[in-house]
Amino acid sequence: RGKPSIKPSILMLHGFSAHKDMWLSIVKFLPKTMHLICVDMPGHEGTTRSCIDDYSIEGQVTRIHQFVECIGLNRRPFHLIGTSMGGNVAGVYAAHYPTDICGLTLICPAGLQYPNESKFVKELKSLEQTRDVSKVPLIPSTPEEMEEMLKLCSYVRFKVPHQCSCK
Repeated sequence: RGKPSIKPSILMLHGFSAHKDMWLSIVKFLPKTMHLICVDMPGHEGTTRSCIDDYSIEGQVTRIHQFVECIGLNRRPFHLIGTSMGGNVAGVYAAHYPTDICGLTLICPAGLQYPNESKFVKELKSLEQTRDVSKVPLIPSTPEEMEEMLKLCSYVRFKVPHQCSCK
């Protein structure tokens, strides 16, 4: 939305399993003349997926940088915003390409180090050791797994719709 101007453009990166439209509730409050770009992160929503592509944070950073260069967004420094996984990608992007960035906003970024590991982090580390992708808690395939994922990922408990409920 908007066109590049003397003011910095804004690139917005969503979190895991989300898509670019998640920013619409925020974008509507920003001036319509502001140049905003909300992208679907590689492997999400409107993008292609391939089992040979690298979906690690570094892989995501590489593809976001390719996108930025392709559209010429880095001709002038831009403001980068990311939430959750997108926050992790944004932080690593800023570290790798500091001259591209004039500002950085991280909203609940994933990948931060804490003195005590949560149950969620312990499970992910365990999975990393075994490389058993059938047990990734972020990709549920049954209603029971969906409930477990929500318990694991959400601080605030909310009700699972009865259509998805295990009970």
